[in-house]
Amino acid sequence: MKRLENKVAVITGSNSGVGKECAKLFVKEGCKVVICARREEQLKEVKDEVIKLGGEVLEVRCDISNQNDVSNLFEKTIEKFKKVDILVNNAGVLDHYLNSIDNFTDDDFDKVISINQKGTMQVTREALKYMMKENKGSIVNVSSVAGVLGCGGAVYVSSKAALVGLTKHTALRFASTDIRCNAVCPGNIITPMTSNMDMEHINMSMLSQMSKHSDVKGCKSCMPEDVANIILFLASDESKALTGQILVSDFGADL
Repeated sequence: MKRLENKVAVITGSNSGVGKECAKLFVKEGCKVVICARREEQLKEVKDEVIKLGGEVLEVRCDISNQNDVSNLFEKTIEKFKKVDILVNNAGVLDHYLNSIDNFTDDDFDKVISINQKGTMQVTREALKYMMKENKGSIVNVSSVAGVLGCGGAVYVSSKAALVGLTKHTALRFASTDIRCNAVCPGNIITPMTSNMDMEHINMSMLSQMSKHSDVKGCKSCMPEDVANIILFLASDESKALTGQILVSDFGADL
């Protein structure tokens, strides 16, 4: 039997990177997937890839910082698949230039927090409406080593640290049920989002401080499929005894 047989998963930010790999991996394991993101053209490309793998997929354009979009996402999910078993909170954005606490901008704060923190909370709240009816479900939050060690720009760090707290809060809230919540915290990861960082204007002082944390030299960078495999485990019943756990995936670079 496949690991996600007959389950339905909503995966945010699934137009590229980790979210895209999750969608492809989940359908191979028997899951029906709902993919959503702001960029419709990329989303359609992912949908085509999933269909080629023999998967059943629903695409929904969604800006998770917009509550109307979030409500529409789950209304369409329930209309097509009747339930939500798994939520992968993967959607997120970077701040600019690794700006530290002494020079972050309000514009950066408003944008990043509205998506990474508020958006994730809105999606989780909406998913729980349906999970609570069945008294079961698995929520996986994609945080970052930045949220654990502070390695990153101040705004990004604060948003990802919030997801660590949110994971523990959600797990505690539903500890006596079959609704679980865990988080994966990738270290250095190769995705379109990280590869397109503007290195010309990067805060080199902050980058230097960060490199002191990643002091185990020679460690590989994570690829999206490495993180997707961990998310698959956390989403599946194989991890049914785990809730409130924060897993760092960095090949040991930050030990």
